[in-house]
Amino acid sequence: MTGAVRDGRTVAQRMRDDILALVKAEDLRPGDRIPTEAELKERFGGSRPTIREALKLLEQDGVVDVAHGRGRFLTAAGTLQVHRPITRFESITAMGGALGYSYENKVVSLSETTPDRVVAAALRLENGETAIRLERLRLLGGEPVIYCLAWVQRRVVPRRLYEVDWGGSLLDLLEGFGSRPRMSAATVRATVLPPDVAERSDLRDFGPALVIEETAFTQAGHPVIRAADYHKGSHFAFDFARK
Repeated sequence: MTGAVRDGRTVAQRMRDDILALVKAEDLRPGDRIPTEAELKERFGGSRPTIREALKLLEQDGVVDVAHGRGRFLTAAGTLQVHRPITRFESITAMGGALGYSYENKVVSLSETTPDRVVAAALRLENGETAIRLERLRLLGGEPVIYCLAWVQRRVVPRRLYEVDWGGSLLDLLEGFGSRPRMSAATVRATVLPPDVAERSDLRDFGPALVIEETAFTQAGHPVIRAADYHKGSHFAFDFARK
């Protein structure tokens, strides 16, 4: 079974990212052959199964093509370099840290309650089953720049709410309970904060926002988080590649 590292990527995903960094560092062009499994093992170490899994991920992403008997070759899509793409699944804490930001996290509210039908369906809750509702603000230099609303499956947090530190990464928190999310289905749209949120949290001057609404799943495909993160439009832009 593939192991995991603290930032949430599996060992194979980390190897995949190392190979992508190598592609960039060596300025490979479409049609160039990428290093063989043996060459990658010599450069990065790791096991052959992990390297093969990383290469398979690159194939699935359309970064490399396989020519049987000849090797693996970089595609045109593989030369598109996008810094911290929006398609990368990671926590806000990790994303901010990679960009040099250190957020101050403020818990606005925390409760166990029955969510609405949309959230219940996303988390595949049984009728009447409760979830943890968590509201937080991420501050940068004392200024609120992200408003976060998350619903977490209650059954994956086997402790009393007050016994848990809710100020950090939810992904890291759930990892401690054996239910770390590894992927999500998400949508992004332009909007403004809901009026009741702006009024209740004194965020009337928050302005336009980019909201990422997503359901996060474990490696086994179980939904554990339903979240809506409102990023202040004056502070954020997201990158992606279109293929």
